[in-house]
Amino acid sequence: MQQILDLTARLLEREGPNRLTTNLVASELGVSVGTLYHYFPNKHSILHVLGANWLEAWQRAFATVEALTTGQTTVAEFVDRAVDNMLPVYRSQRGVRHLVQAMFTIPELRKLDEHSDEHAVQRLALMFRRLRVRGTAAERERLARLYLKISNALLLETIRQKGNAAQRTLSDLKQLLVQLLRR
Repeated sequence: MQQILDLTARLLEREGPNRLTTNLVASELGVSVGTLYHYFPNKHSILHVLGANWLEAWQRAFATVEALTTGQTTVAEFVDRAVDNMLPVYRSQRGVRHLVQAMFTIPELRKLDEHSDEHAVQRLALMFRRLRVRGTAAERERLARLYLKISNALLLETIRQKGNAAQRTLSDLKQLLVQLLRR
């Protein structure tokens, strides 16, 4: 099963979600489509497992950031740790840009992503409270949603870039997030 997931991630990176098919996966594996269907009934089910695995890795990295966040942590330290802990999760998942795209367009994956985001927003809002970010609980949740969207978009952009461009985007991301939370 892991071989199917690894190959699908490589094909997703190469072909994108629209050209990825179970026939292509089976052909590249050198097995019949029927054999592939023994493990996964369709391409969405493969993408669902890829998405769930990626989101689990994302949540583990997020938990590390949460554990390092205390009442003594500054906003800048938090942002630096958070971005530095999340970036490897984005870099390690092959085809992550296409996977995220699929998570927006495939209803089953969208539900998975929304659930993960809601959990992250609640946790971020609590961390922001510990960091003494001003505002009501509802305002901290709004900031958490914005923080999540900005960091996701720019981390995805960073992994697409190389060298100095990636470093500049990371630096800009950190500055933007610090300013968002300090407002």
